[in-house]
Amino acid sequence: MKKILMALTLFSLTASAAVKVKRIDPTNWFVGMKDPLLQLMVYGEGIRNANVSTTYPGVEITSVERMDSPNYLLVYLNIGKAKAGKVPLVFAQGKQKTTVTYELKARDKKGEERMGFTNADVLYMFMPDRFAASGTKKHPMPGLNAYRVDRSQPSLRHGGDLEGIRQHLDYFNQLGVTALWFTPVLENNTPDDKTQSTYHGYATTDYYRVDPRFGTNDDYRRLIDEAHSKGLKVVMDMIFNHCGITHPWIKDMPSRNWFNRPDYKNNYLQTSYKLTPALDPYASEVDMDETVDGWFVPSMPDLNQRNPHVLRYLIQNSIWWIETVGIDGIRMDTYPYADREAMAQWMDRLNKEYPNFNTVGETWVTEPAYTAAWQKDSKLSTINCNLKSVMDFAFFDRINQAKNEETDGWWNGLNRVYNVLCYDYLYPNPSSVMAFIENHDTDHFLGNGTDTLALKQALALLLTMNRIPQLYYGTEILMNGTKEKTDGHVRKDFPGGFPGDKQNAFTAEGRTQEQNAMFSWLSRLLHWRKGNEVISKGKQTHFIPFNGVYVLARTLGKRHVLTIMNGTSKSAIMPVARYAEVIGDADEVRDVLTGRTVSLLEDVQLSPRETLVVEFNAE
Repeated sequence: MKKILMALTLFSLTASAAVKVKRIDPTNWFVGMKDPLLQLMVYGEGIRNANVSTTYPGVEITSVERMDSPNYLLVYLNIGKAKAGKVPLVFAQGKQKTTVTYELKARDKKGEERMGFTNADVLYMFMPDRFAASGTKKHPMPGLNAYRVDRSQPSLRHGGDLEGIRQHLDYFNQLGVTALWFTPVLENNTPDDKTQSTYHGYATTDYYRVDPRFGTNDDYRRLIDEAHSKGLKVVMDMIFNHCGITHPWIKDMPSRNWFNRPDYKNNYLQTSYKLTPALDPYASEVDMDETVDGWFVPSMPDLNQRNPHVLRYLIQNSIWWIETVGIDGIRMDTYPYADREAMAQWMDRLNKEYPNFNTVGETWVTEPAYTAAWQKDSKLSTINCNLKSVMDFAFFDRINQAKNEETDGWWNGLNRVYNVLCYDYLYPNPSSVMAFIENHDTDHFLGNGTDTLALKQALALLLTMNRIPQLYYGTEILMNGTKEKTDGHVRKDFPGGFPGDKQNAFTAEGRTQEQNAMFSWLSRLLHWRKGNEVISKGKQTHFIPFNGVYVLARTLGKRHVLTIMNGTSKSAIMPVARYAEVIGDADEVRDVLTGRTVSLLEDVQLSPRETLVVEFNAE
């Protein structure tokens, strides 16, 4: 693998340093793109007034944008006819000249060859800081703002890194997941505030650099390459809505409108966190302004995607990571908080460049009509958002209500799930909706308890219905916790991931009897699901909960799968005759989770909160 060079070492200065070029973003680029236009953000003291020229064949400077700050210059190049090589860029001011060598690389593969995640995958979501540490990093690391690694503090850094993840890749195969989504890995160099830090990764301070506490760009590429060799995809978490308060753009803003509310010290605007105005046909200007232009928190400046230079920078950054490290998908944080038309342009660019790639956007509203409007080709939106996958907060909300209720004849319990899945006609593509029962921003499904019967029902449904399923780390070993005091309590360290841990839950020997039982149950279901086209391609039929029992069926040809759930705390009966349209002539089925045979010659008896996933062949 070719070494990935960092920003300050990508180019060489070959003449007088009178014209100062400190940095160029992106740090390199690639030939053969469908869009031949390349934006270079050049940073250096007094660089704004420089003239730029090049003699490289096939490279044409189409425009030079002089920014409000004297230290930024945007150079736009047309590289449509260029071949890979090193491009000399001459920056001149008066008689002084500096030549910078900028590299254009050949692509590893065509855009059409990059395959994204689909509903045949199961994503496993975790936080690098909390999953596993290699033990090779010494903290604090030089060159970074003040921070502390302290595992006793839930909101400080705990020291997990990319090498720690790489060392445990076999664990994901043992469990049976097929794709990894972990929270952002880019540099978050905001200093700690007493017991608070940006360990989570959502306050970017360098878009082209992996946070050195996690590793290097090369480490990231190595992790992804090895994951691919083990059949695992990697989804990169990105944030276009905001960056971190210590990003160089804050100290020296490229232009007056680079951020929303740039005069934040005197004119700060807090977002309302209410996302409905983004689609509300009656939204007031003040509500829309608070949603889209308000800052997420004071330490996360709100980027102005309506500025075409900002948008071009962000678009190129996402493409650069796809080409440079080979990610298999993107999860975009806080999607509706950014400008809707700008994000649609970003997705249009990615879809044209990578037609088989996939991006999922976080759209945290619990009504399916809202979520569906963000999906590509939705007829519910006045703008085609071009976003292939959206996150199913409606299912998350309903399943977390249902777990505490008895399933009755109308609205409660598993009726809530039925009553949200029945609106799948709103989605242009329901099979490209990402469903989950918990994530890093929510309480664990278990809360502070250990109700595995409810958990198994939720997981069985999640992994068999027409969705892209996402799991949250530690669920397989009964990790629990709530956000009552801090988010850190739902982002605990994975036991065994850190040097000195007393328990190692990565191994069967290190897990408790209860943890092994849960791990084995989920692993059987995941391995059965892997490559199972009944689940990824089959027709879905579900039945209104009857006498407390909810049945969801998947059918492909003669093959059938039934997920059967007793949504009550009492014994229940599934009357076989009621489900004749999916059972057909089958007289017995196989329980996927136990291997036992279940007879259909008589009604099926279900114990309290029992879950069955059965398969059979029938006409």
